[in-house]
Amino acid sequence: MAKKYIDSGKKDTRSGFGAGLYEAGKKDQRVVAMTADLIGSVKMDAFVKDFPERFVQCGIAEANMVGAAAGIALTGKVPFIGSFAEFVTGRVYDQIRQEVAYGHTNVKIASSHAGITLGEDGATHQCNEDIALMRAIPGMVVINPADDVEARLCVMAAAEHEGPVYMRFGRLAVPVIFDEDYKFEIGKGVELKEGNDVTIIATGLMVNEALEAYELLKAEGINARIINMATIKPLDNDIVLKAAKETGAIVTAEEHSVIGGLGSAVSELLSENYPVPVVKLGVNDTFGHSGPAPKLLDEFGLRAVNIVEKAKKANGFLEYERKNGSEIPACERIQNFEEFHGRLSLEEQQKQAARCMDCGVPFC
Repeated sequence: MAKKYIDSGKKDTRSGFGAGLYEAGKKDQRVVAMTADLIGSVKMDAFVKDFPERFVQCGIAEANMVGAAAGIALTGKVPFIGSFAEFVTGRVYDQIRQEVAYGHTNVKIASSHAGITLGEDGATHQCNEDIALMRAIPGMVVINPADDVEARLCVMAAAEHEGPVYMRFGRLAVPVIFDEDYKFEIGKGVELKEGNDVTIIATGLMVNEALEAYELLKAEGINARIINMATIKPLDNDIVLKAAKETGAIVTAEEHSVIGGLGSAVSELLSENYPVPVVKLGVNDTFGHSGPAPKLLDEFGLRAVNIVEKAKKANGFLEYERKNGSEIPACERIQNFEEFHGRLSLEEQQKQAARCMDCGVPFC
């Protein structure tokens, strides 16, 4: 059953982190906040004001902050460390691997200003590799929320989770998709729109772009399934495999490198278990550069129109339209894909046949 979504204005996800941290701190006296001279940037203001005895200002010394957080976690506390994505992943990768992850300490890593939408600060600060770095670390949970509501809820879930968690937040204000009844669960994707022609799996700010792409595709008679994948590790294998079997083609969308992120996680799962076409949309093995965030999203092709093109490519629409100027029948796409991959059992072939009895194509 697809979930309902709303658009109730725009808000940056780092504000959701700040709100979630405050709520977690009120609920659990073990929660400690730490930052590297960036209280305002990572929205820790409210926590610092009301719980000053549980706040540590580490200064511009991120490696020291990570080591201190690991030590604090060993005393039974739940430290949340916050900084820019580039500083709290790339600069301190060794400390995270050796001091946090290797001992499976209960440290929560909150990165703000992730991706190209950091904007004018440019390539040195725009981290498009953080998910790949954190995803490769054993035992690390990786979360990239879609909006302010999900950001707040993922922080509270992280506080209750035993073990290291990496959370990715942004500076750009994005539409608020979920209402206050939304339930977030680590390791679970959420189907936002039903569809059987192609599946679009998106994470972070690209979820809203995927919802816009849904409407554009619908206008062309293409019914896309939209999945919000906030947790990239552990990936929700069940929802991905179900989508692959029912729609036959996948598009992934992320404001991150196409190497090592959501697209890679989905491709790795499907290549071993149920191969179908997967087309990845993200930052294509390049650095960002300075500019207004909305214009950078346009320039790097991270918009709804780009998702539409990838969706058509994934399920064969685009190539067929270029050759014939019309829509390729769904039954023909299914036939071509399944014959190529040879993955259907006899039972699954019979189910497909039952779905397509009217079209006259024997296999599908």
